[in-house]
Amino acid sequence: MISAILVMLVFTSISIFFIGRYFKHLGLEVCYVRNFTDVDDKIIARSKELGEDPISLSRRYCEEFCQDMVTLNCLPPTVEPKVSEHITQIIDMIEKILNNGYAYNVDGDVYFNVENFPEYGKLSSRGLEDNRAGERVAVDSRKKNPADFALWKSVKPGEPFWDSPWGPGRPGWHIECSAMSEAYLGYSFDIHGGGIDLVFPHHENEIAQSCAACSKSDISVWMHNGFVTIDSVKMSKSLGNFFTIRQVVDVYHPLALRYFLMSAHYRSPMNYSNIHLESASDRVFYIYETLHACESLLNQHDQTVRKDSVPSDTLSIIDNLYTVFLTSMSDDLHTPVALAGLSDPLKLINDLLHTRKGKKQQFRIESLAALNKSIGDVLTVLGLMPSSYSEVLQQLKEKALKRANVTEGEILQKIEERDAARIQKEYAKSDDIRKDLAVLGIALMDSPNGTTWRPTIPLPIQEQL
Repeated sequence: MISAILVMLVFTSISIFFIGRYFKHLGLEVCYVRNFTDVDDKIIARSKELGEDPISLSRRYCEEFCQDMVTLNCLPPTVEPKVSEHITQIIDMIEKILNNGYAYNVDGDVYFNVENFPEYGKLSSRGLEDNRAGERVAVDSRKKNPADFALWKSVKPGEPFWDSPWGPGRPGWHIECSAMSEAYLGYSFDIHGGGIDLVFPHHENEIAQSCAACSKSDISVWMHNGFVTIDSVKMSKSLGNFFTIRQVVDVYHPLALRYFLMSAHYRSPMNYSNIHLESASDRVFYIYETLHACESLLNQHDQTVRKDSVPSDTLSIIDNLYTVFLTSMSDDLHTPVALAGLSDPLKLINDLLHTRKGKKQQFRIESLAALNKSIGDVLTVLGLMPSSYSEVLQQLKEKALKRANVTEGEILQKIEERDAARIQKEYAKSDDIRKDLAVLGIALMDSPNGTTWRPTIPLPIQEQL
């Protein structure tokens, strides 16, 4: 039985939303390293555009990213190294690679010699003949092989640099991750993660240079998440078809975004659309509304719940929830199946709360308490458990109002107009008011105590589902 797990995840990985929580739920001790590249070609180019120091620019972006992760209820890493703070470790690893005969120095640039590493390509299943200069590899006549990649880059005018045995310069992109993972996890650890676009060349090069530095280097599992797409096209800054987390959570609740990101398997492409976000928002509202109503009723009863007092059919549903959750999460983290497993317990809660038969069920309160706990257990592991149901429900309503571009006061006025129309038996007008609000994503709920409203999937989007 593994008692500890060492994890290295680059910060773009979708799997960071839940993997650490699940391992801790299993009783594992997790050392989670999330590294930042705070100096590379793109950062240097961007800093020149903005007239800002590249390290300062990177620090600002890193801080904003960390805040976004807090917003999405992600657990913080055990350690969060940055390249600029680990130059010594990077230089030490390059020296080992050179001494072991896997690299060469050309005019202050140090290149990894891929032909000296026979296993190069084992992760991506690419051979050296697949690497043609001018495509994924830089054209440089000084290289022994076009696929050779830079471990150290000699200084260029206007770029940040550090002293090294080969002259002033800065690290290549790939060596950074190998050196930082070795510093905190050693040469052998359990999981390395990142986007599927990093399989080649980044992760392939990491394997080569880490093994070149230490022949016993070994990573047990490589996890790669699929792309986030828009209309089946990869979301990317270069294409201009991207949204930031902050833009999304301005109009959708962070827990709705989190639910959306977990509604597809992490290795599958995730197609971003308002349709899917509206569906996720509607689903989390249903979950929290159900649990809020359940909690409100339980707070009215002071009763110790004993397992033997919970009806067998309720226990069966609870046992199935836990079984589905553990089985699906243990099967390559199938979060969509785990989320679907909440349906039956939630339906039973609503039956016990609202139906005539449910209200008469023996040990009703005990059943509700047991169901409430089991669903809460699963939501906690998935990072979907809010601190307050009432608070998050209000926030979900506020986001819905913003998307609909309407105020709650205007909705209440429409409810009054509809009530008046119904009194006057103007049912067509009453139906029109309900439909007009439904188009905006506002559902009216009639009860003996009056009419209330809740967010729903806007009618035009419902028609596309």
